[in-house]
Amino acid sequence: MTTVRLPLFPLNSVLFPGLVLPLNVFEERYRAMMRELLKTAEDEPRRFAVVAIRDGHEVASTSPGLPDPTALPERGPSAGFGPDPLRAFHKVACVADAATVRERPDGTFEVLATGTTRVRLVSVDASGPFLTAELETLEEESGDGAGALAEGVLRAFRQYQKRLAGARERSLATGADLPDEPSVVSYLVAAAMMLDTPTKQRLLQAPDTASRLRDELKLLRSETAIIRSLPSLPAAELTRGPTSLN
Repeated sequence: MTTVRLPLFPLNSVLFPGLVLPLNVFEERYRAMMRELLKTAEDEPRRFAVVAIRDGHEVASTSPGLPDPTALPERGPSAGFGPDPLRAFHKVACVADAATVRERPDGTFEVLATGTTRVRLVSVDASGPFLTAELETLEEESGDGAGALAEGVLRAFRQYQKRLAGARERSLATGADLPDEPSVVSYLVAAAMMLDTPTKQRLLQAPDTASRLRDELKLLRSETAIIRSLPSLPAAELTRGPTSLN
C-alpha cells in the first residue's frame, strides 16, 4: 500500500473533498506548519491533512481572538492530544490543498484551502515543530445505485433547505445550482447538513458513495420530519445544539 507523509491539522470539525476550508491560524504549532508550507513553490500543491478530533480532546485554536495556549515551545506539537496522538483523532481524514497562505504582520496566518481526497491515518509523528502523519489514500467507490440515490438525496435536500430557510448561511445553493455527480452530491450535502461532528465523520468514512447517500437520505428525512413537527420554532432555534464548526 502506497503511503504519503503530510503535515496534520486537527480540528473539531470534518472537511470533505471539494469543500472550501477557511482558517485563521493562531497557535504556534500550526503557524510553524504554515511557514513550512510557504516554502513549497507556488506552482506546486501546498498540501496538509485535516483530521477531526475525537470528543474529549483539545480543539485547535483557529478563530480570531482565541488565546494561544500552545505558544510555549515546551508544550510541543501534540499538546492536548495525549501520549499517543493517533488515538485522539478519527482514522479517516481529508487532504487539503492550500490555495492561499497569507502571513499577517503579527505572525498569524489566513489560509484558504480546498478538500481533495480522503485518506486513512497510519501513524502520527510528533517529533517536529508540528504533527505529521503517514497516510494512505482511500479510493472513492461508487457502489450500487449511486445515481438514483443521488437524485433522491437532492430532492430530500431541497425539502430540508426549505424547512431551514431562515438559516441561509447554512444553505448550499438553489436547486438549479446543485450538482448531479453522485460523489459530489454526497460530499456537499454532508457538509451542508446540520449534523454533529461524529455524524459528519461517519459520512466521510462511508465505504462508498451509495452507502453515504443512503445514510444521508435517512438523515434528511428524519431531520425534515423533526423540523416539520416544530413549525412554531424559528430556524435559529432548530439549529442550536451540537453542530460541526464547518
